[in-house]
Amino acid sequence: MSERKRKSGLPLDAERIATEALALVDEKGLEGFSFRVLAARLGCEAMSIYHYYPSKQHLFDAMVELYYRDFRFLPEDAPWLDRLRTICWEFRAAALRHPGFFQFVNIYRMNSRAGLSLLDRTLRAFEATGLDTGARARHFRVIGYYISGAALDEALGYARGPSAAEPVPPEEAFRDFPAITGVGAYFGREHHAKTFEQGVEV
Repeated sequence: MSERKRKSGLPLDAERIATEALALVDEKGLEGFSFRVLAARLGCEAMSIYHYYPSKQHLFDAMVELYYRDFRFLPEDAPWLDRLRTICWEFRAAALRHPGFFQFVNIYRMNSRAGLSLLDRTLRAFEATGLDTGARARHFRVIGYYISGAALDEALGYARGPSAAEPVPPEEAFRDFPAITGVGAYFGREHHAKTFEQGVEV
């Protein structure tokens, strides 16, 4: 046992590694993740992580499972509209719980057993609508587009995105772009849930 591992005071196992990796990405973003940084956080050598996860991709697969662990579905005999509403809100909640990792999950192919299971349960809710297969597929994709965009804005923050080299000063923006500045107050975090609800209902 290394000195670093002894100092951590906690045994190393697959669950702890994935949990700390998820927390690291949420705090530092994908660009701040490496096995070396994770090992320092765990109090072990980087090679110790490879004993549990032979590659970064294996570790990220485990992180995806943790990301969706708290995801809940209504019973399949619940009204289909309630089931779909719940699914939308659960996807949003997962993104807000893990904002840093959402960037990865948003384009993750979900072709693991756990990922396919989640997608299958989601699509079973669409089956209950009575729509034909093509319509179900299109509605699933359209709602997915909406949720992805909303979560991208809320979890990662449009206001924290890249900015112009020389942004327009606030006083000029208010004078020259009144249509934008007039609604700006409703773009704040305190309005996010209401806006998301409106989109879900549409």
